[in-house]
Amino acid sequence: MQFDETRKGRVILTSVKINAEGEKRIGKKRGTYLTLTNPTLTHTDREGLEEMGGLLKSKLTEMTKEIANLKNGKILLVGLGNREVTPDAVGPLTMDRLKEIVPMYYSDEGSELFVYAPGVTIQTGLETADFVKAIVHEIKPDVIIVVDALAARDSSRLCKTIQMTDTGIHPGSGVGNSRKELSKETLGIPVIAIGIPTVVDGPVLIADAINTLFNYIATKIEEESHPSSRLSVSNWLHTPNKDADRTKLIPIFGDWTSWPHEERVQLFEEVLSNHDLNTFISPKEIDSWAALYAEILTDSISEWIQELKTSH
Repeated sequence: MQFDETRKGRVILTSVKINAEGEKRIGKKRGTYLTLTNPTLTHTDREGLEEMGGLLKSKLTEMTKEIANLKNGKILLVGLGNREVTPDAVGPLTMDRLKEIVPMYYSDEGSELFVYAPGVTIQTGLETADFVKAIVHEIKPDVIIVVDALAARDSSRLCKTIQMTDTGIHPGSGVGNSRKELSKETLGIPVIAIGIPTVVDGPVLIADAINTLFNYIATKIEEESHPSSRLSVSNWLHTPNKDADRTKLIPIFGDWTSWPHEERVQLFEEVLSNHDLNTFISPKEIDSWAALYAEILTDSISEWIQELKTSH
């Protein structure tokens, strides 16, 4: 398994490549997993979103460069999700925009570009994978690009991250409603998945909030004895220190202050599920986020296709 993290402008690019040995050891499918994160991104930060879109386009080029004769081949774009539920609408909204470029790649011999938003099983009664498999059988594309909304496992990445992988996707898996897999193994052709975390699981949000609280209190305990704190004549201001010593919190909160994040999440999942309180939360600006990501993804994918088809 190879792990690499670099910074491109304001974007943190994380790349994980899992081989056969890593697949057995950690139980994650063999392939490449990319994460583009802009920690300071806001829903009004057009420049930041465009920066992420540019990186997305270059990574699409890298992930598809081994596909033979793709320049003259067929591309199927699939937008997963429910357009009637805003946090789940990024895929369909992106396809709505991408439909506009289909005529550019259509000729008397047929089309080189196909755009499809199948909806969700509750709307159609059919599995998304069955829809896609039928289309693949009919048009025989050379690659599938899937766009979907995801559930974040870290609230700091909510709407600030684009995830990519060449291992395919399980629709609905992030919200505990996993459907049939869309992948090279099930469809017979390469599948590139692009995901935007638009919701966060309630237990994850609670665990993150408590972690922030612990950092706040531990930092305050460390700094309150500093001379600068004694001289302060206003409300105490500070930047929480993630490395602050939490051992002083044990008499107040007990040993669980030192628990790993995953164990706290698991605890809240168990507690909330027993009381029917499992839920998913999205940002209050989710309407803006969904529309902006649909626009940025459309621009990036369109530019990638244009460069691919006109390359020499």
